[in-house]
This record gives sequence, structure tokens and C-alpha cells, in this order.
Amino acid sequence: MSTQPLTRETVTALIHDATAAPSLHNAQPWRFRCFLGRRTLLVRSDPQRAVPHTDPHGRALHLGCGAALMNLRVAAAHGGWHPGTRLLPDPRDAELLASVQLIALGSGKGALGALYPAIRTRHTSRQPFEETEIPDAVRAALADAARDEGASLTFPTGWHLQEVSELAQEAEARNLTDRGVSEDLRQWTHGGVPFSDTAVAGVPEYAFGPRKLGGQAPMRDFAGGRPVAGRGAAEFEHHPHLALLSTARDRPEDWLRAGQAMERVLLLASLKGLSSSFVTQALEWPDLRPRLRDPATGTGFVQMVLRLGYGPPGPATPRRPMRDVLDIEQ
Repeated sequence: MSTQPLTRETVTALIHDATAAPSLHNAQPWRFRCFLGRRTLLVRSDPQRAVPHTDPHGRALHLGCGAALMNLRVAAAHGGWHPGTRLLPDPRDAELLASVQLIALGSGKGALGALYPAIRTRHTSRQPFEETEIPDAVRAALADAARDEGASLTFPTGWHLQEVSELAQEAEARNLTDRGVSEDLRQWTHGGVPFSDTAVAGVPEYAFGPRKLGGQAPMRDFAGGRPVAGRGAAEFEHHPHLALLSTARDRPEDWLRAGQAMERVLLLASLKGLSSSFVTQALEWPDLRPRLRDPATGTGFVQMVLRLGYGPPGPATPRRPMRDVLDIEQ
């Protein structure tokens, strides 16, 4: 077994990859601390990056941090490290979400390391997708990726798919008139209420995507109904491909597992040539979220609704500088 030392340069590169993960409104609610001598990295939540009205219990915050943890694991495996991971290692410290000890094993990258090229190419796409079907083999591979992280990925069809779409549309309609949701959007979208991190966080107007002119894809309008100069309109797919990511239980640990599963699915989807976006509106309303469940079983808790398809990739969005998210100690 190799005993190569862990350097500041290596740690910085790992966290640079970790922070490419998606998060609600691109708030990036994470911080990292590294202990070089112990080759251990800690993943912590950053309460100042919470989206309080839309995510009052921190479920989406945990999903975003779980996604960053998955990117960290993938980058470590790509570098020849085995990322020994513990979730919620200290019950007394609710902001400490995970610890990762890096064990050097040489050049073998394994299944996780193979996902590495997608870390920098996976971007949320809010553009229309093609009506092309996703092959069964690709759907099965994505479901396997979720299962590897302790979650379930299913593709609703028929009336269930219609129900999921209608729930998202109902939630979107509520959001347009909800003062708290509007405030969250103003804070975390560029061109709204100014805040100090506008240049390095949030969703910029260039990533809003076009206004929906038609189609059944349940899209969030990040403009919140306000006009955006130069923003066009487009017809979206009439038969969107939606996927439900679920866990058996609904605790912070499950949210972290779901975040890892979500990012593992998205990275693999990117490698398979798929674009993706998120359909979170119904998840943000307590009375709507349970109705997203698989009607065949009635069990499990839906943690994320993904929109997948063949279409243009999304643009890169801002990321916080390393000095704001990473502390390194000997």
C-alpha cells in the first residue's frame, strides 16, 4: 500500500472538484476542513448559505452537501485514493456532515474514478430537450448508480408521470405568489436584491433558460415573473423524461445519501450524453411532496425529481473561491 503524503495542492484540487456540485439556487452551502497529517477531510454545512423559506428544514442543504461529497469521493478515486467516508460522525455537531479519510491505494480508479470526466461537464440545463427516448439500458444503469448509494431511481409513466408534472406546475404557480419564495429567488439570482456574493454564487440570468412557451416540461421560472432583458421564449418537450430519486427513510443521513446518489446519477448521465435539470417545486411544499411517491408501493420518500434528456448542455455557473470554503491544517 502506498503511503504518499497529502499535499495542500492535492487538497485544493480535490475541493475544487467537490464544489462543482449542484445545490438549491446554487447557494453552495458547504465548507471543508482538511487535516493533512491525518489525511482527513471534513464536510461541513454553512448555515449562512441556507435558503430558509424554500428549505426550512435543511433537506435541500443536505442534498447539496451530499452531492459535493460525491464529487470529492470521485475526485479522490481518480487520484488513486480510497475515500473512507463516514456520515454524521459526531452527533453533537449537527454542522459536521461527513468525514473522509484518504487511503492511498495506487493508480486504480474503479467505478467512482471513471465518473471523474463528468465533474466539469455536468451543468444544469434549463433548455428544451429533444423528444428522443432514453434507452432502457441507460435507465437501468442510472438506477444501478442510485442503488449503489442506498437510494432508488424510478421513471414514472402514464398517469403517475402526469401527476408528477401537474404537482410541479401547481407548486410553481404557488411559488409565483408566495412572498417568502420570491424573497429567496431575489437573494439567490443575479439581478435581484444585491448581496455580497453575487459574483460567485446564485443563479445568473444567463443560466435561467428561456421562458416556457409551451410543452409539458415542468420548469421553474427563476425570473419569478419579472422581465429579463434579452431572454427569449421556447417550446419545451411535450413528453419529458422525469426520474424520482427516493430513500426508504427521511432523516438527515438519508438526505446526505440521496445527495450522493443524485450526483452519481447525474455524472453517469452526463457521460451517457444526457443533459439534466431539477424539478424541485413540489418537494418544497409539505402537502405536495408525499403525492410524488410511487403509487405502486406507496412507500419511500422522494428526495429529488430529475429531468433528463438529450439537449444542449447547460452553462457553468459561479463558484465560491477556495479561501471561502476550505481550511487546511497540518
